[in-house]
Amino acid sequence: MMKKLLVTGGAGFIGSFFVTHAINKGYNVIVVDALTYAGDLSRLKEVEGMYSFYKVDITKDKPLEHIFQKESPDVVVHFAAETHVDRSILNPHSFLDTNIIGTYKLLELSKRYGVKLFLNIITDEVYGEIEEGKFTEQSPLMPNSPYSVSKASQDMLGRAYFRTYGLPVITLRPSNNYGPWQYPEKLIPVVITRALMDEEIPVYGDGSNVREWLYVEDCAEAILSVMEKGKPGEIYNIGSGIEKENIEVVKAILKLLNKPESLIRFVKDRPGHDYRYSVDTSKIREEIGWQAKTTFEEGLEKTIGWYKENFDWVKRKLKALRTYWSRVYVHK
Repeated sequence: MMKKLLVTGGAGFIGSFFVTHAINKGYNVIVVDALTYAGDLSRLKEVEGMYSFYKVDITKDKPLEHIFQKESPDVVVHFAAETHVDRSILNPHSFLDTNIIGTYKLLELSKRYGVKLFLNIITDEVYGEIEEGKFTEQSPLMPNSPYSVSKASQDMLGRAYFRTYGLPVITLRPSNNYGPWQYPEKLIPVVITRALMDEEIPVYGDGSNVREWLYVEDCAEAILSVMEKGKPGEIYNIGSGIEKENIEVVKAILKLLNKPESLIRFVKDRPGHDYRYSVDTSKIREEIGWQAKTTFEEGLEKTIGWYKENFDWVKRKLKALRTYWSRVYVHK
């Protein structure tokens, strides 16, 4: 049994849900997180005192190696990353550093210290955009933003370490996650946060871009299932099959909050904005026995309810958020 898990980015949005699920299933968890703007140990309050924690940047050699020496993890679950397209357009360097160099250092240490399994958490954005149909795990990688290029590099590094060195790596490519605790830089929490404050809702272009929406708890359960049942060297798409235009999502949130659509303001489109993502999940259904169970309506209601009940958490981050929003949402 592989019982000791080292989870990088475990205080992040998806990582924290995975940590909570893993601890509740009896795994011994070590969380490694640099606690940047996107990391927050409050996300782990349900399992407080039940995990080991190291505040470490994965690009730093000595502190990272100390963790491997001391803890001897069986499994590395690698979430730690810079994750937002808009921020990658403003500052590509931090994405290349964390997502590529940080991953390389983790792979090297995992090889050196005999890790039994390395889960490499990527994104469906590495495929680029698709007008019709769905991406399979065999689709070519054609990333279009600094963020997705850095994640494609992370993806290929992991697969190279499997092929070249025999490190047991599994690659996972989830679709757009949403849910409680998400930092308000992604579409759904931005809309909820600004609507609750009766502020303008920025929508890129004409709002017709399509995304596949996956509730975060479903994603965490999928990753845990692949850890337990997946085969090293394999790639697994993780998705819900729920596709929505951005403008549909915005209007659905406003309706649930009883806010007027007059709050919507169309802003200058993101440079190089991918039109549509969609992934084929037949492989994870057939080989792992997992499929998403949360409907979009149910997930959205849970998410909105959480932000309404925990708006103090958002308020503590508002100063930094307002600076960020002013940089990325430019009126036409």
